[in-house]
Amino acid sequence: MRNQALPKTLAIIPMMLKENSAKKESTDPPMLYDFCTLKSLSPADALEERLLLDSIAWPETPLWPDPLSLEQTSAPANSTFTILPGRTGQGEWHEGDQLEVLIKMYNFLGHAKKSGGDVLLARLHNKALSTGVAGRVVDHLNGSYSAVFPLLWEGSAQVEVIFVHSSEAVTVLRRLTREEPDRILFESLFRSGSISQHTICNVCLHQTSQPLCNYTDLRTGEPWFCYKPLNLSCDARISHMKGKFNQKLKAKEEELFERNVNMKVFINASGADSVTVLPQRKEQPGINKGNGTSELSGYYYQGEWRTLGGTRVRQFNSSSAISQCLKGKEVHLYGDSTVRQWYEYIGASLPDAKEVNLNSPKQAGPLMMVDFENSILVTYRCHGPPLRFQSIPVSRLRYIANELDRLTGGTNTIVVIGIWSHFSTFPIELYIRRLQNIRKAVILLLNRAPGTLVVIRTANPKALTLYETLTNSDWYSLQRDKVLRAVFRGVNVKLVDAWEMVLANDLPHSLHPQPPIIKNMINVLLSYICPKWEAGCAVQGLAKRLTLAGIRQLIPHFGPG
Repeated sequence: MRNQALPKTLAIIPMMLKENSAKKESTDPPMLYDFCTLKSLSPADALEERLLLDSIAWPETPLWPDPLSLEQTSAPANSTFTILPGRTGQGEWHEGDQLEVLIKMYNFLGHAKKSGGDVLLARLHNKALSTGVAGRVVDHLNGSYSAVFPLLWEGSAQVEVIFVHSSEAVTVLRRLTREEPDRILFESLFRSGSISQHTICNVCLHQTSQPLCNYTDLRTGEPWFCYKPLNLSCDARISHMKGKFNQKLKAKEEELFERNVNMKVFINASGADSVTVLPQRKEQPGINKGNGTSELSGYYYQGEWRTLGGTRVRQFNSSSAISQCLKGKEVHLYGDSTVRQWYEYIGASLPDAKEVNLNSPKQAGPLMMVDFENSILVTYRCHGPPLRFQSIPVSRLRYIANELDRLTGGTNTIVVIGIWSHFSTFPIELYIRRLQNIRKAVILLLNRAPGTLVVIRTANPKALTLYETLTNSDWYSLQRDKVLRAVFRGVNVKLVDAWEMVLANDLPHSLHPQPPIIKNMINVLLSYICPKWEAGCAVQGLAKRLTLAGIRQLIPHFGPG
């Protein structure tokens, strides 16, 4: 039962491998950490893990002398991109065409790079029209890259290429995860009577003479350990919190992560950086923006997100429109703070919603709001550890898979899942296994309640400092984003493509996207819930009434225990 969707997922992954096998080679050694072990997998899950790891293998990067010489590394200030002629070779582009850009990388000495592996992002936009679309970047493994864009609107279209990290920086990030997966420390407070003590906790703990407390989840097998405090039982653990961060870089490696130098820097054009898009040719069918054939999920036009296939995005521009769509619905949000943003946005959009006091930490939840007039229930709960939050009672720590197993589900139940940011410093195998557990629970939920709507929020690019890079780089997020999409491919879930929605927008990248982007994300979510909604037309929800007695019955599910 729990592996029902696995054959569909595994059937897709070989196609991903075929695309990458000719140009990429996995250079990561097997995960043989002497202090970081994960439970064994079923043969099917182990095969899927291996295929997923192969599918995201990054191009091999050359070795460099120790200490590092920055002169030989990729330099965005010396690199350029060039817009290639259109299909006619006349420098003319029409709506429905594709625009291709060639990117050439050079080092700080001005010499052309001969290998790939740099992290580049690209978008095409028209700021005056509040219009933009993400580009697809292809690494040719010889120091050159291509960025390809669909031309989706008439008028000006400006190219933007963002240099995120050099290949040399990726080598460092990969090494840190391999050698220092415990570089973020977590703590727990243990207390019994007047005795209290903090100890270090993690998925990965070095073996010492101090015994370990094993908090591995019995249902999912998700691992978590703490050093046992002296004179206190493992049962005396009462809270979880983020501790210190150990920055372990070699000499001069910090120079690979300098803002405005070689991290999140725009690459200049060697000539024109924009084109004028003419009306679609009469003889050319162009891109059908609603047939789902594009590799991209959507684009902005006049500030509104439009899909390139699937459910049309409708605009819910008033509190009454949002209330009408959610009338009679239960919306359960699980994940990190980027999902909590959605909870907060929905709460601010429902004037009649009342917060239920669960005495929960605001950062982690659980949180609950109820709109009695419209019979709307909205909840939020963070995912289980690892969590880089402040102090959380351990009684409030729940794994998403276990929570999904407790849901009844049904045609008026919406589940939103967003889990990625807190896994960046760990071996990606841990993230894969977490997603496999969640997927199994989703399949069980859909089997017993086929009408349940499950929506997955993807990762997104963010602003980077040195600390943010070493703990949550866009490269880490990009790898996990690829895994997330592959794991849920073939399962009856919907995606909100946060990666493209942040990248295609004019607003600066942020871990927590700014309100206009969140509004568009919520519009996508509500369009999945109410695909036939039109302004001025009420949507009938479930004919039920939430009562105080009913809420009291729900509270134990979201509270301690």
